[in-house]
Amino acid sequence: MEHKVARYIVDEKGERTSVILPLNEYKEMLEDLHDLAIIAERREEPTVSFEKLKQKLKKDGLL
Repeated sequence: MEHKVARYIVDEKGERTSVILPLNEYKEMLEDLHDLAIIAERREEPTVSFEKLKQKLKKDGLL
């Protein structure tokens, strides 16, 4: 992915107050934030070993 330089909006003191990003980068950031929120929500759920997951996928005809 090609990153373009972010542009900033500054106040009368020259301090950055906002950022302008290319739309595709903004959308990717939103997707990343969504993924992180899901991970945080599911942190306490029990884990499944890779082997058990493969067995279940095979049993369900998905692998």
